This record gives sequence, structure tokens and C-alpha cells, in this order.
Amino acid sequence: MGLLDILLGRTKPVAPDLDQLFALPSAAVTLQVAAGFTPTGGGAVCFATVEGAAFEQTHREVQALLDADADRAGPPVELRRDDYGYSWLVSQRGPDQLPQLVNDLHAVNSSMEVNGFGPQLLCSLVGFTDGGGRRLALVYLYKRGTFYPFAPLAGAGERRDNALELQIKSVLADDLRIEPDLGRWFPVWGAPGL
Repeated sequence: MGLLDILLGRTKPVAPDLDQLFALPSAAVTLQVAAGFTPTGGGAVCFATVEGAAFEQTHREVQALLDADADRAGPPVELRRDDYGYSWLVSQRGPDQLPQLVNDLHAVNSSMEVNGFGPQLLCSLVGFTDGGGRRLALVYLYKRGTFYPFAPLAGAGERRDNALELQIKSVLADDLRIEPDLGRWFPVWGAPGL
């Protein structure tokens, strides 16, 4: 970054650090102890919709890689499109298999990145719930290398539980690299895996 970049307010983009995903299992322990949230076993990788043979080949490779896991029951990864036009590769595991789910998400992200689809990657998320039926996702922003909590209010349409999100931010501040800019805590309405 040069002097002109500094004067014009341009910043160097943060390089994605997919290894940050491996902090999720220990953060889940903190989340359970401090706030009563446990993993649902669902997770997903979101990306700008991609068409073509190269993406289909990548999807088949990811499917084959995750199919090789003998502990998995059901489909290893499922491709879905949401109402906003984004694509999601969804993985479902048992609630007690968060480390394996994180491995799935890391493998999907890595495969897409290696095959040239890194610029289309947007985020990854892992779902959590508490005993009262509240849902929560820990969302990893691929291009920022940070996490943020997303807590939709049950039965309230597209409304968020901002107080819960801020509570989770403070609970996980020592476990995850939390996104400091609240303006980047984008809602992921209807996200599969949540």
C-alpha cells in the first residue's frame, strides 16, 4: 500500500484465512457455557451463483471428497439457491459433530478457492439453538476473515435479535475474530443450515 492509497483512504483487503473456521468448536463450548446455545449440526457456504462446467466439476469433487467420510449419514453436501439469488452448499451433521462440520465447510471453501471461485465466496455459517427455541448463526465473512453472530427473531418476519447478537459478540470476543464494523453484520434471511 502506497502513500497515494493512504491519502485517498484506500485500504488493502484482508486476505481470507480459512483456518479461522477451526476456532468454532472451542467457541461453541464458550457459547454453550455462557449463553446456553448448542450446535444444530447444520452449516453452509454461501457464494455468488456460478454456472458452467467448471463449477459443476468442483461441486462433484467436493461431493466425492465428503462422500468418502464413513461417519456421515445422509447427503454430504447439498446445493441450494435462496430467494435472493445466492447459492449455498449445505452440510448437515449430528449436533455433536461440530469439528466434522467445520472440516466440511473448510473443504468446500478450499476447493472453491483452489478451483478459481474464491472471488465468488461470500460467507460460511454454522447454526446454533438454545433450549427456548432461539436460533443463532455464527457467520464467517470470507473476504474479511472475521465472524459475526446473526440471530433472527422467531415468527417475526425479517427481524433480528440485536441484543442477543451484541451479547454473543461480547461472549465470543476472546474465542473468535469478531467483525468490528457492525454495518458488515449482514442478515442472512432464510439461510440453509441455520
